[in-house]
Amino acid sequence: MDAPYAIEMLHITKRFPGIVANDDITLQLKKGEIHALLGENGAGKSTLMSVLFGLYQAEEGVIKKDGREVKIHNPNDANALGIGMVHQHFKLVQCFSVLDNIILGVETTKGGFLQKEEARKKVMALSDRYGLKVDPDAKVEDITVGMQQRTEILKMLYRDNEILIFDEPTAVLTPQEIEDLMQIMKGLAREGKSIMFISHKLNEIMEVADRCTVLRKGKCMGTVNIKDTSEQELSRMMVGRDVQLVVDKAPASPKETVLHVENLVVPSRMHKNNAVRGVSFDVHAGEIVCIAGIDGNGQTELVYGITGLEPATGGKIELCGRDITKEPIRRRSQNMAHIPEDRHKHGLILDYSLEYNMILERYWEPEFVHAGFLRRGNIRAYANRLIQEYDVRSSEGAATIVRGMSGGNQQKAIIAREMDLNRKLLVAVQPTRGLDVGAIEYIHRQLIAARDRGTAVLLVSLELEEVMNVADRILVMYEGEIVGSLDPKKTTTEELGLYMAGAKKGA
Repeated sequence: MDAPYAIEMLHITKRFPGIVANDDITLQLKKGEIHALLGENGAGKSTLMSVLFGLYQAEEGVIKKDGREVKIHNPNDANALGIGMVHQHFKLVQCFSVLDNIILGVETTKGGFLQKEEARKKVMALSDRYGLKVDPDAKVEDITVGMQQRTEILKMLYRDNEILIFDEPTAVLTPQEIEDLMQIMKGLAREGKSIMFISHKLNEIMEVADRCTVLRKGKCMGTVNIKDTSEQELSRMMVGRDVQLVVDKAPASPKETVLHVENLVVPSRMHKNNAVRGVSFDVHAGEIVCIAGIDGNGQTELVYGITGLEPATGGKIELCGRDITKEPIRRRSQNMAHIPEDRHKHGLILDYSLEYNMILERYWEPEFVHAGFLRRGNIRAYANRLIQEYDVRSSEGAATIVRGMSGGNQQKAIIAREMDLNRKLLVAVQPTRGLDVGAIEYIHRQLIAARDRGTAVLLVSLELEEVMNVADRILVMYEGEIVGSLDPKKTTTEELGLYMAGAKKGA
């Protein structure tokens, strides 16, 4: 007789106002397997896993663990059953340290006092064992998105969970970190842990998963063995059509300089040294310049300095020939659009409706306001146009509160708003983070279309494939400096990787 499944979700249905997020879905996770969950943005993947983790309650269906029906009313119930989850949008307390976040809820106390030394030893042992480098004393609000991701994974491993749910775990990791995580996941599976792996990245699923269940618009399209399928077949199951996986673009025709950065210095928020050290480069109208590098080498601070989120302490920034180094407000209101790295912190007001988020940078324009009052009809019509053009999916259309939307659709909303501004410079940081292959294909086409209209595009990406496909020119950052300027047509991912690791400098 076959051993029972580690987890069975049988005929799960979960509804929200105006939408059936999960429609009669059955999913079975074997012991010791890595099971991928694939689907478009808003297909219901995170919702299904949130039901398993106790964040949502399904209206219909049952959950079984080891063949026995269980009731999971909240995450504490899930943890008690050995189920852990790394969320797409991190569940971290910003003002707490990394260590405090990892032990939160399972603290060891003695006489009413926290006993952190044992916890610290265990966290550092896990960190070393799995290659998840963190600073346990750093505050979460001061660390990179990549380190926050590692904190979430350590939080789950610290609890000795045996069912591990990874919701888009590689979205903010570098190629090397992704490879390391793949090995970690395979090692965990060999140890007998069962892994649910939500990802949009078909190559990762093909590399690491044993089986894959595909969702489309809330329905299960089937479960396949990875060894019996292909990337093209999976993408067809996911979006219902063939997807172009390679970017098709004509050579760039750079024109006048739009952004001029000269000897820019931006301090680090985490350390006393500078995160950006004397960086200089130009971006011209009609070209896509990509900043590549391993996460934490100053790309975030560089973008903060250029967009005005952090003050530069040295150097000069010129936009369309005007010195804007001391004018952070003017940058956004005139010639710059910005797709930020952290969509929740810098991209959206989560408790506003989708339509109000769409006009955040132009609500004062006559189209949207008259005599001090918002023109709601115009706002709704404008938002509906962007929703349709960029395929932003939500339960109640333009009236949807953004907090309740899937991460991928939140990202599409930001991209729609920023690209529709049609500014001279577009700063796009990880624009396809958390998007499915169909949406990535669309966003890449939009970036190239913006370039061909004469927009200067500064793209910051951790995805080597995206860098090589989309960029006209690649600038590599290492330890706060530009260490290489490469032509994607004349370089390889291996050479690019050497520059990113600091092994080559000064091309």
